[in-house]
Amino acid sequence: MNSLPSQPRSDHRPPVVTRVSDTEWHAVEDGLPVGRGDVSQRPDGRLFVSVDAWHAPVFDRIAAAMTAALPAPLYAVVDETDHESAAAWHRAGFTTGRREWGYVVPTDPRVTGLGPVRPPAGVTLVPAGEAEEAPLRTLDRLVRAEVEAGAGWRTMPAEVLPRPAWSTMADPSKYAVAREADRYVGMVRVAPLTRQPRIGLVAVLTERRRRGIARALLAHTLASLHHAGTVSAWAEADEANPAATALLESIGARRTGAALELVRP
Repeated sequence: MNSLPSQPRSDHRPPVVTRVSDTEWHAVEDGLPVGRGDVSQRPDGRLFVSVDAWHAPVFDRIAAAMTAALPAPLYAVVDETDHESAAAWHRAGFTTGRREWGYVVPTDPRVTGLGPVRPPAGVTLVPAGEAEEAPLRTLDRLVRAEVEAGAGWRTMPAEVLPRPAWSTMADPSKYAVAREADRYVGMVRVAPLTRQPRIGLVAVLTERRRRGIARALLAHTLASLHHAGTVSAWAEADEANPAATALLESIGARRTGAALELVRP
C-alpha cells in the first residue's frame, strides 16, 4: 500500500530509516514511527516493493534505502488515479512498464449470454475441487512454459496469489479444468475472496485454442458462482492482451479502473 499526503511538509530533522528484517524497513522520527517499506517476491521471481508513509520526504528516504539495498529490477504497483504515489515512485527512478485493466464480471447467464455455451466435441469440464492433482500440475507447467516462451509472466495480473516455494500452484482445489481424451487442456482459477471472487487465470494450451474452450470454462465458472448467490466477480487483463480484454468485454464485464506496474531497471 502506497500512501502520501496531499501537501508536503517542512522537515527539520530527517527520519532514520532502518532495515528491520529481510523484507521490511521502518522510518522513525523523534522516536515515533513515520513510515514503513516492504518487499515481496512473486512466483515468477520478481521483487515488488511498497511504501506506506504520510509525508513525501519520508517516502523518498524509505524508497532510497530500499532501492539501494535490493537488486534490480524492482517493481511497484499503483492505482492509475493515484498520481501522487506514481510521482513518488518516478522520483525513485521507476517508470511505467504496463497497464492492467480491472473488470467487474457479471455472473448471471442472462447478462453474460453464456447460458447455452458448451465445450467443443470431445471436451468435458471438471468442476473446481474435482480435478486430479497430477495432471493439473502437468497442465500448469505446460501453460507456464508457453507463457514464458511468448509474452512472459510480466503480462500476467499484477496481483499474484501466494504459493509454496516448491510449487507453481497456490491451491489445486481452486481450479476448474477442461479435459480432452486423457489429459487436461485448459483451466480457470477462482479465488473465493471475501468481498468478490477473483478470476485469476483462464488458460488453454496453444494447440487447443480458438475452439471455444476458454469461453466454456468461463461460462461454467460464472454459472457456478451465480448459483451460489454471487452477483459478480473480479478479473484483470493486460491492456496489451486483446484476446483477454475482448473475451471479458464480450460477456458484459465492466472496466472499472486500471493499475500501473512500475519498474526500476
